[in-house]
Amino acid sequence: MKYEHRILILGFAAGLAGSVTSFFLLWLCDLTIRTRVTLAVLILFAWLVAVLALHSRVVFPLRTLSNLIGALREGDYSLRARGARLDDAMGELIWEANALAGFLREQRLGAMEAMALLRKILAQIDVALFGFDSEGRLQLVNDSGKRLLGRTDEELLGCRAQELGLTECLAGQTPRVVDVTFPGGAGRWELRRGRYREKGASHSLVFLSDLTRTLHEEERRAWKRLIRTVRHEVNNSLTPIQSVADSLRVRIGRKPLADDWEEDLKGGLELISERAEALDRFIGAYSRLMHLPQPRFAQMDVAHLLRRVAGLETRMGVAVVAGRDIQVRGDRDQLEQLLINVISNAVEASLQSRPDGDGQVTVGWQTDSEAVEIHIDDDGPGLAEGVDVFVPFYTTKDHGSGIGLTLSRQIAEAHGGSLTLENRRGTVGCRATLRLPTSA
Repeated sequence: MKYEHRILILGFAAGLAGSVTSFFLLWLCDLTIRTRVTLAVLILFAWLVAVLALHSRVVFPLRTLSNLIGALREGDYSLRARGARLDDAMGELIWEANALAGFLREQRLGAMEAMALLRKILAQIDVALFGFDSEGRLQLVNDSGKRLLGRTDEELLGCRAQELGLTECLAGQTPRVVDVTFPGGAGRWELRRGRYREKGASHSLVFLSDLTRTLHEEERRAWKRLIRTVRHEVNNSLTPIQSVADSLRVRIGRKPLADDWEEDLKGGLELISERAEALDRFIGAYSRLMHLPQPRFAQMDVAHLLRRVAGLETRMGVAVVAGRDIQVRGDRDQLEQLLINVISNAVEASLQSRPDGDGQVTVGWQTDSEAVEIHIDDDGPGLAEGVDVFVPFYTTKDHGSGIGLTLSRQIAEAHGGSLTLENRRGTVGCRATLRLPTSA
């Protein structure tokens, strides 16, 4: 039975006892038949009006609330129900419904503003963004993505990844660099993927960043640095060679020759030979820097590796602070060369501060769930502020090549790790930290 019918039945049932009593009293009264009929009709009419009024007072607010909730479901938050008050049950229900409509309206406005802001951000960033559903159909694309594919929203949305040439972007390792040609451009792209949920379903996000311009700019800056460094080193050798050669030509051209011309000639030639050898060492160092071979991975024990390298240092004793036994995969020769370079620099820094040999160099390691960190501490003067010691050919040594730390960092990165140098906190000296992954 409908709710409205139940209200009617309950209303009639509520007035039934009073109406029957009224009819019984009318029957006992000494009235004419016409008067009795008129009063009975009036009682029935009043009974019916009261029941209908009760029905209206109960059903009408519920229908109003039903319409309000339906409007909220359709996204119309402008409707409000009348009769909201906090001193009766129905008024409190209407008040709460109106408050809910206002809250949802504010939420919707906030979501619309956030979505508008997000769309503006996506339109301005120079990264192509694509959103695919679980079936590989495109559901989201920004302006950069449309320019890259050379199509409009209507032409793109709903297309499968195969039709757009983005199939390989949905699989494989990420992040990675891919070489792909699109209608709107070709070059090298950094591929990243993510996931988001919409209506309970998982979707894939694909980000493509154009690396071509960045790589060209970095290449141009690298060439500038290289040319500046090479010019500096070559001038350092050619300038004294040219000066000595001019001096020798003038001295030999004098007639008669000076008594010590042979000694001057010998000294000049030695200086020319010395600078030529220095220039040859520079070229050789640059060649080694540019041709680092690929590491040959093998399992090795960290403790044994560090004790072996520390024992090779003869100028100062290197203390090894043992950590937890652990093994890593790497190229033993390359890692030994890296550690030799770093430990040698640490020893030279300590000797610079303490020429009497009382300095201390300590080697230790610690591990976490993903990597092992090897640290080399010295008590030297530390790093100068604002100096990048990993710049190729930068050196503070009189006869240094300036490639040791650069080569060491390349070795660390070839092993999937990193090499950093920083001043020690709370004390003098520097700490070099080599981080290597424990897995292959």
